[in-house]
Amino acid sequence: MIPEEMKQCIGLVDPPAIYEVEKGAIRRYAEAVGDDNPLYRDEAYATESPYGGIIAPPGFFGWPVGETPMGGAIGKAITAAMNAGYFRILDAGKSYEFFLPVRPGDTLVGSPQIEDISEKEGKSGPMYVISFKTTLKNQNGDLVANAVQSFICR
Repeated sequence: MIPEEMKQCIGLVDPPAIYEVEKGAIRRYAEAVGDDNPLYRDEAYATESPYGGIIAPPGFFGWPVGETPMGGAIGKAITAAMNAGYFRILDAGKSYEFFLPVRPGDTLVGSPQIEDISEKEGKSGPMYVISFKTTLKNQNGDLVANAVQSFICR
């Protein structure tokens, strides 16, 4: 049974975070992850592609601008799990749903929301999975991507 303090976190939303996308950052990110796709670094090649210019690799949404809200809804949910005696917090992964390419010059806005908290039975006993979804929109208000991240609390 999910503790009431954790249940109350479902639906909570963090303040929006703003990310700016810059061409050099796209190139550096692609290099860091070992992706040599010319769409991420070669202007001439990218201009001739169906995208008409450089795009970011999937999962790169730029760098945060200003203060990035920390804690908030996600912190409350994890604190609630710890208050219930579940002190081991593990990253359970992230999934993406992409709608539009991210381009140099884009400004993206996203607010993580606690989407679900579920109880699972593991080999060592009960655990909770906290999932939050961030919907990212560009400066035009167009939906760029949804990102769902989960944590396991044991």
